[in-house]
Amino acid sequence: MTIFMQILWLFLLAIPIACIAWTVTHEEVFREPREYCIRRSKEGKTLLERKFFYLFTCEYCFSHYVTIIFLCLTGYKLLMNNWIGYLIAGFALVYVANAYMSLFGLIRQDIVREKTEIKVMEITSEKAKTQAP
Repeated sequence: MTIFMQILWLFLLAIPIACIAWTVTHEEVFREPREYCIRRSKEGKTLLERKFFYLFTCEYCFSHYVTIIFLCLTGYKLLMNNWIGYLIAGFALVYVANAYMSLFGLIRQDIVREKTEIKVMEITSEKAKTQAP
């Protein structure tokens, strides 16, 4: 595979990795298991137990697990055709996936901010209408 195709696949494979990691660690559909893992990561008796459950609450940490699964399923290697190619691909996929998740987080913050501004403007206009003679 040419270097251009390898890089193209890098950016394409990072999309589902980012989506899965973000969904599991942030979205409402996985709220109960995430809350269980958060509770176990805070109240665990041993350091190993706390760290094990923490890995399921952090999108960066969880993206490593998802990346390993994708590497196994696709056999994707980057730059080299041996185990070093898998290692490079793993870290590169995590890096790109986390860049995608950071962008998504910023977009979500902007959407929330805009919704809040719209609500404030609506409340202000309703107050102005009721106070007008």
